[in-house]
Amino acid sequence: MRSAATLALTLVALVTVACHGMMPAGPGGKAAGARLSTILESGQLRVGTSGDLPPLNMRDSKGEIRGFEPDLIEALAGAMNLDIQYVVKPFPELLPALEKGEVDLVIAGMTITPSRNARVAFAGPYFISGTSMVARTGTLEEVRTADELDDPGRTFAALEGSTSARFVEDVLPRARRVTTNNYESAVAKLIAGEVDAVVADHLACKLAVWRNPTAGLSTLMTPFTTEPLGIALPADDPLLLNLVQNFLNTIRDTGELTLLKARWLADGDWLEELR
Repeated sequence: MRSAATLALTLVALVTVACHGMMPAGPGGKAAGARLSTILESGQLRVGTSGDLPPLNMRDSKGEIRGFEPDLIEALAGAMNLDIQYVVKPFPELLPALEKGEVDLVIAGMTITPSRNARVAFAGPYFISGTSMVARTGTLEEVRTADELDDPGRTFAALEGSTSARFVEDVLPRARRVTTNNYESAVAKLIAGEVDAVVADHLACKLAVWRNPTAGLSTLMTPFTTEPLGIALPADDPLLLNLVQNFLNTIRDTGELTLLKARWLADGDWLEELR
């Protein structure tokens, strides 16, 4: 049986032929596959990520970008015979960087939402997560719905520009909201007693508990919401979107995606790589 990378490479080869052939013009007369053709000819894939959301993406003890998402993108780049250039930016700056052409794609635990999809294209989802919460042990034990926490005496931290920040704004309007540029800062505020809880992606909440075993933190067993994570791509090249979606379909159908999830998302064994 051929590997997922080999199967994906076949897909890439077909798209490459299309890129170098006659392509229909897109809006403004621009060739529909121009961006993909440029990427393939450059030999490099510029990947926007935040580098601060383990185990999805993170810097290891050597400063290298590691995690579930980098493994996924490295398989894609390998199938395309491209090198990777990671462009690390705070989460709120990633979509603007994609829109400006500073990166070729963004993968950073980004939920596919209508407002984001109105700006860029999305391939996926490659993982289904949800908005959850981490707090000091005892705070969440009796919580069944988010509405029970909508209290002006409570303060919640969330990542700026994230669906979690929007969740606090929409579902907990009476509470005070504090935003940070990264999850570590939010968790630090929780441990210091500056906020009552951190609203974040379910994996980020589990990570906070794993990384701070003596801080007395706990998280919800089940997230409040269901959120599909996708790879953000330029809105002006359907062939690039088609290629990445075909790649995701391939590694899902061959079981490679399941293996990657087991490697990074089942437990915190990979924490040693951060030290």
